[in-house]
Amino acid sequence: MIINNAVLLIVSQYRPRLVVDTRAVLWILIRAFRRVEIMSSNPIIWEPDSDRIRRSAMYQFMQQQGFDDYGALHRWSIDESPAFWSALCTFCEIRFERPADTILARPENIMDAGWFDGAELNFAAHLLRHTGSETAIVFCGEDGTRRALSRDKLRTTVARVAASLRACGIEKGDRVAGYLPNCPEAVIAMLATTSIGAIWSSCSPDFGVNGVVDRFGQIEPKILFAANAYFYNGKTCDTRTTVAGVARAVPSLVKTVIVPFVDEVPVDIDIDNAVAWQDFLADDTTLEITAVEFNHPLYIMYSSGTTGVPKCIVHGHGGTLLQQSKEHVLHTGVTERDKLFYFTTCGWMMWNWLVCGLGTGATLILFDGAPFFNEGRILWEIAEREGIAIFGTSAKYISALQNTAVRPIEDFSLPELRAVLSTGSPLAPASFDFVYEAIGDDLQLASISGGTDILSCFALGNPILPVRRGELQCKGLGMATDIFDENGNSVVGEHGELVCTRPFPSTPVGFWNDAGDARYRAAYFEKYPGVWAHGDFAEVTEYGGLVIHGRSDSVLNPGGVRIGTAEIYRQVEKLDEVVESIAIGQNWNNDVRVVLFVVLQDGVELSDELVERIRKTVRENTTPRHVPAKIISVPEIPRTRSGKIVELAVRSVVHGEEVSNIQALANPDALEYYRGLPQLET
Repeated sequence: MIINNAVLLIVSQYRPRLVVDTRAVLWILIRAFRRVEIMSSNPIIWEPDSDRIRRSAMYQFMQQQGFDDYGALHRWSIDESPAFWSALCTFCEIRFERPADTILARPENIMDAGWFDGAELNFAAHLLRHTGSETAIVFCGEDGTRRALSRDKLRTTVARVAASLRACGIEKGDRVAGYLPNCPEAVIAMLATTSIGAIWSSCSPDFGVNGVVDRFGQIEPKILFAANAYFYNGKTCDTRTTVAGVARAVPSLVKTVIVPFVDEVPVDIDIDNAVAWQDFLADDTTLEITAVEFNHPLYIMYSSGTTGVPKCIVHGHGGTLLQQSKEHVLHTGVTERDKLFYFTTCGWMMWNWLVCGLGTGATLILFDGAPFFNEGRILWEIAEREGIAIFGTSAKYISALQNTAVRPIEDFSLPELRAVLSTGSPLAPASFDFVYEAIGDDLQLASISGGTDILSCFALGNPILPVRRGELQCKGLGMATDIFDENGNSVVGEHGELVCTRPFPSTPVGFWNDAGDARYRAAYFEKYPGVWAHGDFAEVTEYGGLVIHGRSDSVLNPGGVRIGTAEIYRQVEKLDEVVESIAIGQNWNNDVRVVLFVVLQDGVELSDELVERIRKTVRENTTPRHVPAKIISVPEIPRTRSGKIVELAVRSVVHGEEVSNIQALANPDALEYYRGLPQLET
């Protein structure tokens, strides 16, 4: 097929010429094979049919604005940014208690731009705007528990919690924290908090005392919602000792509310001012909502914290609501009829992204537990039973699913499923293939990329565009996403820093306790003054899609050539023997050499033959610079609690440096294996 395409390309360019010299033919041949190589590496692997396109909210919005293609719509959303965001508010029915005086002030500076000055609204009000007996939330536990809340029941319970918070003296601007599984009580407590104008912050219950205190200790919450226990991989994990330790270490707390997540575990905890969830609920069922300024703090999120105490990133009501509504309604196509699922914990930003789906009227499907419980079948059993339409997960989950016997397309009936979302790390091209072969052949696969920093995405899916193998479908509307080289020049088809060159409403309000915004400015605006540098190493393709090559702070630099780690992972993890891998740059002989650590399938040894095959696969599919100088087998790869591999932490350990905050890791013991490896001394 490749040769045939090349011949056709040559003939099409050669035919008009009467005389062609040898050099011209050679140049045509080279160009032809280059074009064929591009076409074969990221071909279209799915396209929406015309009916699906016309039914999509993206198409309807595009038509309303007078455009016939997404590229033109995106350019307008950047060039006429105030008009775009105003139109989005109308389309998504964003309700303002007070309209804005100005949509965008000071547009010349991303950090200082003013969005919707004078406007007042409330995030919780939008999420609770749908009423009635329809189901708002379904919780599915690893232990087989299933609980459903109607829209009216959700609103009533939020009102009762909000009344209790007010009775405890919680006011606008106060902090309320959650140490909870991904359960209805977490959503209820968040909505109750934000309905008052107080600020919500959460982390998952698998954090230890130090990890929780490193986060909540900085923001001084007055109320802590905490679970008595949780389930994971068939085990009951009692959290009461941790909760007590946190309560004693955070003196700002005036009350700790214990959620009885596991019935068999008592809710009694030996700390002052602890109360059970049911006893905390007030009788008042009238929800009183406080309208706040557009940029009033809504959430406090946290950086991964693997290189120090986590940064506390503050996000506002309006920016979060507009961005996530845009992503749900337009880029994901969520409707009121849908069941929306994302595998996440309360410590990952995708939980915050998921819960905003209530604003569409969709039913949220919450799950807490191990995703590979019951031989990897549990999430797909839930998808089948609940009729999930949008299934969100991490790239790591999809990669790991490939190594199981589970094939949802064969094992389950999933007629409603129409989209699979992936984020957390770059999704390998082979994983694109796996989704269409093993999950569904008529799905929109949306690999998306953004971060906790913006609580939304720079690159997203798009229901009206094709899916190309290995590519994120498009830049998000309203986001002036670009790729800069080291000199700050915009490039296409080349690797560089992912940046945003114009203001967008979900930039952070700031960092908590950051005098003069010094740390905030240093985090995003030092590399290219006035331009948001996100920290991803990426490229824009000729089709307008994006490929993410990894974090730019973990870019390898052997011989001065910048290499994205994801480029290596994509090739190495094609091999059946390799489960996963992590690459770092080791300082060596006044240069940097690439070191690759691999986790192998059970029973597989890292033989000389396998080492050579790994190197050959990398060399043939990338460049000689990508080939690892050292390949070492390891039992485990350290990760953050949201599943991201920690290249910088491994690099620090390899160089004999201390990792200052291993509490941020889900498996901190794994890091010790990398310390003092004799293979790295030669």
